[in-house]
Amino acid sequence: MNEVKSNKDYNPEMHSAEHILNQTMVRMFNKGRSFSNHIEKKKSKCDYHFDRNLTVEEVEIINKKVNEVIQQDLPVTEEFLHRDEAINKFKLSQLPDDAGDTIRIIKIGDCDACPCSGVHVESTKQIGAFQIISTSYENKVLRVRFKLQK
Repeated sequence: MNEVKSNKDYNPEMHSAEHILNQTMVRMFNKGRSFSNHIEKKKSKCDYHFDRNLTVEEVEIINKKVNEVIQQDLPVTEEFLHRDEAINKFKLSQLPDDAGDTIRIIKIGDCDACPCSGVHVESTKQIGAFQIISTSYENKVLRVRFKLQK
């Protein structure tokens, strides 16, 4: 995969795991991707517009589903779309204002595709084991904190 210079200094493993977590949340709850996140090497968090906290069982299912995707050793690739085409397929509101007319789409196998300017792994097997370490719910926001283990 060609490396693209990024404005974000995210950890590639964590950032790639965040994509898989987001797609898992969309598929399970149909409430959209995280509207805010903070990605760091030791632990990260994603915030979702939600109506409650997750149950213990839901956390276990999310962990299982994310790790199943990681273990599939899916390629992480990029493609570039003109903004006019990308806007019809993706939500572009979280891209930086200076993203330009060419939008970079990150694809994780057939699991996920979304606009992104961050740095990623080349294959999901490089991510390591995903684990939600806590969740909280306040003011209609669900916060999911997670870490990775090699």
